[in-house]
Amino acid sequence: MNLKESFWQDLKISESDLETIYNHLLEIETPQTISELANFLIKNKISEEKKKIEKAKASAGDLYLPKNQYKTGQKLVFPMRNMAKGTVTAVRQGNNPDYQDLQVIEIDFEGDGKAQFASNLAEHKLNNPTLYEDKDPNLDYDTVVKNHGNDVSKILDTVLEKNEDLVCIAGRYFPRSLLVDISPGHLNLAEAVLEMAEGGPLSSLDLMKQIELPTNVNAKLTEFSFSLAMQEDSRFDEVGPAGVTMWFLKRMEPQEVQNCPVFLHYSGEIPVLSDGIKRLSPFDFSLADELEPGDGIDGIDSVTISLIYPHLRAGTLPLTSKLKKLFPTAYETPRIKFDFIDGKTKTKFPGWVVRPHHYIFGLADWYAQQGIIPGSLIKVSRGANGGEVVIEPANAHNSREWIRTVLVGADGGIVFATLKQQVTCSYDERMVVMTPDFALLDPVWDRYSDEKYPLEKVVMPIMRDLAKLNPQGHIHAQELYSAVNVVRRCPPSAVLQMLFSKPWASHMGDLYFKLDDSKS
Repeated sequence: MNLKESFWQDLKISESDLETIYNHLLEIETPQTISELANFLIKNKISEEKKKIEKAKASAGDLYLPKNQYKTGQKLVFPMRNMAKGTVTAVRQGNNPDYQDLQVIEIDFEGDGKAQFASNLAEHKLNNPTLYEDKDPNLDYDTVVKNHGNDVSKILDTVLEKNEDLVCIAGRYFPRSLLVDISPGHLNLAEAVLEMAEGGPLSSLDLMKQIELPTNVNAKLTEFSFSLAMQEDSRFDEVGPAGVTMWFLKRMEPQEVQNCPVFLHYSGEIPVLSDGIKRLSPFDFSLADELEPGDGIDGIDSVTISLIYPHLRAGTLPLTSKLKKLFPTAYETPRIKFDFIDGKTKTKFPGWVVRPHHYIFGLADWYAQQGIIPGSLIKVSRGANGGEVVIEPANAHNSREWIRTVLVGADGGIVFATLKQQVTCSYDERMVVMTPDFALLDPVWDRYSDEKYPLEKVVMPIMRDLAKLNPQGHIHAQELYSAVNVVRRCPPSAVLQMLFSKPWASHMGDLYFKLDDSKS
């Protein structure tokens, strides 16, 4: 008897399972990760299911074991024949000089024929049957952990996070009843220590040492209890990556970490593009926009992206599905503190992963030092140590080149022109836009980013200006996307949907379009 294939994916966590987990935590007196608890649950469930199978099969009748003797009319169950049921119809003495006491029984398998079996045979491998399939992958611990460990972890995590008897810190669970009492005085001292450390981050252990918190009861339990007390205190923010508990004073965090910068706000919907548009493979590899869904790629060590104006203005990077693989993540905390490393100078400077809004903050000064402009290609690489990310301009150089430039008029209007500009690194030709000082563009941004101002009234004038820069009047959708984002946050799919659906945009092939003023 095997478990059904979907047993682990459809696993239901019972009250008995929760009680078993709770007692396990009480017994070991050590906080456990959801993965460790899931593995414990898997081992326990496998043991339970094996016992159930053995009990169910044994209850179907007397098991046929060659060592036993049987009588005519006796009902038997045969493990080696998938628990088939049969009735003893005859018993005779065996004829084998090596086994003097051997008996032979004849079995009628209830319409499935008859067969003969040995009995009163002391030595035989069938005397110790396994009532479940040894090769069943759903009953093999290592196989289940490998194939279904993540599924069970997700199911269990959903249940445990609603359990008030258990508390969770940095992905580790423990019974609330065993927590060590942490006084308000200890938390006040922790605040003072963090303030002296310029806000942090400091680990729970470092803070405990500096405030001289006693750990003679159980060091790990005291650390867990202290971390929980800090988590429940609004003064502190847990900013460590997965598995590491680090603390920062909220009031000393950058404003852009606590609140999403206005330049990254997008209030509209993300359009669902038709299959026909998707097949065009819309934009180049370097485009990175956190507003668009996508699949990350495991095993990569670096990603090169083309920066758009909103992220340049906010001093941020988009936390896209690809870039996520290079930055530290966490189980619960919304903000993670880490270190950027300049790929050239090896200088370290702080960075923040802001998970709820999908961006990385801390690059404003670095962008200014490097001369980064919208469209610049930036290489982001995995650091040698955890909690470090290497960043550098792709193919840095210094030259004057003819590139697309946005100009702001005295009336606050904008126009695009091709002008010779000083550039300091490689760029995506379709994404590049030289911009003036932020102070000149900010009033334009304030006007065009108003939710009441239709996106179509932003796109059409910019499309008209860009058409003047091409003798044929053709505009590539990616150029338009980058230019629109100079004055208003907008995902690429919104630009594409508009171009393919509006009568004033004529599709010229691939992702080239032309503005038809007669229909605008």
